[in-house]
Amino acid sequence: MTFAPTDFVDLSQTDHALLFQDSTLVWDALKQIGHYLQQSLEPKIEGTTMGTPFIGTRVAIGAGTVIEHGAVLMGPAWVGKNCRIRSGCYFRENVIVGDGVTLGNSCEFKNCVIFNEAEIPHFNYVGDSIVGYKAHLAAGVILSNVRLDRGEVSVKYEGSKIDTGLRKFGAVIGDRVEIGCNTVLSPGSIIGRNSMIYPLTHFGGVLPANTVLQNRQDLRQVSKEMLKR
Repeated sequence: MTFAPTDFVDLSQTDHALLFQDSTLVWDALKQIGHYLQQSLEPKIEGTTMGTPFIGTRVAIGAGTVIEHGAVLMGPAWVGKNCRIRSGCYFRENVIVGDGVTLGNSCEFKNCVIFNEAEIPHFNYVGDSIVGYKAHLAAGVILSNVRLDRGEVSVKYEGSKIDTGLRKFGAVIGDRVEIGCNTVLSPGSIIGRNSMIYPLTHFGGVLPANTVLQNRQDLRQVSKEMLKR
């Protein structure tokens, strides 16, 4: 595995492929988001708002996108066409969102790139991460982006560690990945295309494409009388 951007995401499914052109490793693009927005972002609101969301001065919103009451977009941020940004959604700095994306209640985004038609609708944290085309993060999925010791994040692969040069790095989520409810990914997690992760999973490292990561609980049913013995 080379960890090139095209190993994980379809660059035709974003208007921001330029962000990846000098990225030998897919996560290198995370280092460029702030500069890219500074150079390329032209603030505008072509979509519609419901009620009174907060929209900062360094935000671009595409046609057909709806920003609901109570959403907060601090910016810089660039949101594509035909998106739904629901009430309670919070953008910090340096957020790039593709077309047809749903971002929902109690979700926080920071220094990230989200490709077309991704769904991140409930109680999610996406920091310093890349989320691919049609990827879906179910309720409560957290992309943890900082080590507890605040050290540099590395990618663990085949018994070795790959230095990233990043102290904040959440995950790379490939195209069409499905991640189940209340899953937590450790910093530096890489999830290959078309993979699936069961709910209530904690994972760190590299999950190959077309893989199902199962998390089986050992459950049993007992009567109340048995518990009294």
